[in-house]
Amino acid sequence: MLLKIHPDNPSERQIKIVVDCLRQGGVIIYPSDTVYGMGCDITQIKAVDRVAQIKGIKREKANFSFVCSDLSQLSGYSKPIANHTFKVMRRALPGPFTFILNATNTVPHFFQSRKKTVGIRIPDHKVPIQIVEILGNPIMTTSIHADDRIVDYQTDPELIYEMFHKLVDIVIDSGHCGLIPSTVIDCTGEEMQIIRQGKGQLENFI
Repeated sequence: MLLKIHPDNPSERQIKIVVDCLRQGGVIIYPSDTVYGMGCDITQIKAVDRVAQIKGIKREKANFSFVCSDLSQLSGYSKPIANHTFKVMRRALPGPFTFILNATNTVPHFFQSRKKTVGIRIPDHKVPIQIVEILGNPIMTTSIHADDRIVDYQTDPELIYEMFHKLVDIVIDSGHCGLIPSTVIDCTGEEMQIIRQGKGQLENFI
């Protein structure tokens, strides 16, 4: 299904269609403040396996992240965050960043890296935020391209639909997204470390 949802004024009825799909184990492609992402309900392990299969990777070796609706959700999935790090996150989010944090035991094991960490996203885009709010828990996220390669179909939802409609349940059309993925920051050590420079400029928030 190709489902048009206004990026600035999402229809609650349309958002609920997406949430119902996720609760039933569906896989969606959705817009963000960076590139279009693919995701599912983090509690649906079969859906997580579907995403891994679509990406052509093993679930155990995947670097999937969560989309949360706000910072208050972090307490259930990350260990206590250093004050300096939390202040930076509070200034930078919502925004085009993925923060790597130490995971709690409540994080499903298939999302944790060998280092017991988890990536957290709070995108500056109303559609994924409202999906998570109504769903009641985070959704898994991964970009739809492989190895950070940029190709034309990533920005146009109709072309994305042509490519993925047999693999996913819903492609959300909220217009064109960008070409640059999020900036990834490792917050598990004493100092924050940028491990992938993307759209977000961390120095603006330190």
